[in-house]
Amino acid sequence: MLKLGNRLKLLRKDNKLTQSFMADFLDITSRHYQDIEYGKVDLPLSKAIKLADYFNVSLDYLTGRTDEPVNPNVNK
Repeated sequence: MLKLGNRLKLLRKDNKLTQSFMADFLDITSRHYQDIEYGKVDLPLSKAIKLADYFNVSLDYLTGRTDEPVNPNVNK
Protein backbone atom coordinates (compact mmCIF):
# COMPACT_ATOMS: atom_id res chain seq x y z
CA MET A 1 0.00 0.00 0.00
CA LEU A 2 3.03 2.24 -0.23
CA LYS A 3 1.93 3.47 -3.66
CA LEU A 4 -1.41 4.59 -2.17
CA GLY A 5 0.36 6.43 0.63
CA ASN A 6 2.68 8.18 -1.80
CA ARG A 7 -0.24 9.24 -4.00
CA LEU A 8 -2.17 10.54 -1.01
CA LYS A 9 0.80 12.52 0.20
CA LEU A 10 1.32 14.00 -3.26
CA LEU A 11 -2.34 14.95 -3.66
CA ARG A 12 -2.49 16.36 -0.13
CA LYS A 13 0.60 18.52 -0.63
CA ASP A 14 -0.47 19.65 -4.13
CA ASN A 15 -3.70 20.88 -2.56
CA LYS A 16 -1.88 22.45 0.42
CA LEU A 17 -3.71 20.29 2.95
CA THR A 18 -2.43 19.04 6.28
CA GLN A 19 -2.45 15.50 7.59
CA SER A 20 -4.69 16.77 10.36
CA PHE A 21 -7.24 18.05 7.83
CA MET A 22 -7.18 14.74 5.99
CA ALA A 23 -7.68 12.80 9.22
CA ASP A 24 -10.65 14.99 10.15
CA PHE A 25 -12.07 14.59 6.64
CA LEU A 26 -11.85 10.80 6.93
CA ASP A 27 -13.01 10.80 10.57
CA ILE A 28 -9.87 9.03 11.78
CA THR A 29 -6.99 10.03 14.05
CA SER A 30 -4.03 11.93 12.71
CA ARG A 31 -1.81 9.00 13.64
CA HIS A 32 -3.98 6.60 11.65
CA TYR A 33 -3.80 8.92 8.63
CA GLN A 34 -0.01 9.14 8.97
CA ASP A 35 0.16 5.35 9.03
CA ILE A 36 -1.86 5.25 5.79
CA GLU A 37 0.58 7.63 4.10
CA TYR A 38 3.52 5.58 5.37
CA GLY A 39 1.94 2.38 4.01
CA LYS A 40 1.64 0.79 7.45
CA VAL A 41 -2.14 0.23 7.35
CA ASP A 42 -4.69 -0.38 4.63
CA LEU A 43 -7.36 2.13 3.73
CA PRO A 44 -10.97 0.89 3.78
CA LEU A 45 -12.61 1.02 0.35
CA SER A 46 -15.28 3.47 1.55
CA LYS A 47 -12.57 5.93 2.60
CA ALA A 48 -10.62 5.40 -0.63
CA ILE A 49 -13.75 6.24 -2.62
CA LYS A 50 -14.28 9.35 -0.51
CA LEU A 51 -10.70 10.48 -1.21
CA ALA A 52 -10.91 9.72 -4.93
CA ASP A 53 -14.09 11.79 -5.13
CA TYR A 54 -12.56 14.62 -3.09
CA PHE A 55 -9.45 14.83 -5.28
CA ASN A 56 -11.40 14.05 -8.46
CA VAL A 57 -9.17 11.12 -9.39
CA SER A 58 -9.87 7.47 -10.18
CA LEU A 59 -9.35 4.71 -7.64
CA ASP A 60 -6.84 3.18 -10.06
CA TYR A 61 -4.78 6.36 -9.91
CA LEU A 62 -5.07 6.60 -6.14
CA THR A 63 -3.83 3.03 -5.69
CA GLY A 64 -1.07 3.32 -8.29
CA ARG A 65 -2.61 1.02 -10.90
CA THR A 66 -2.36 3.83 -13.46
CA ASP A 67 -0.54 7.13 -13.78
CA GLU A 68 -3.57 8.79 -15.38
CA PRO A 69 -5.46 10.72 -12.66
CA VAL A 70 -8.82 10.57 -14.45
CA ASN A 71 -10.38 7.40 -15.77
CA PRO A 72 -10.68 7.84 -19.55
CA ASN A 73 -13.68 5.48 -19.65
CA VAL A 74 -15.87 7.63 -17.40
CA ASN A 75 -19.00 9.05 -19.06
CA LYS A 76 -18.61 7.00 -22.26
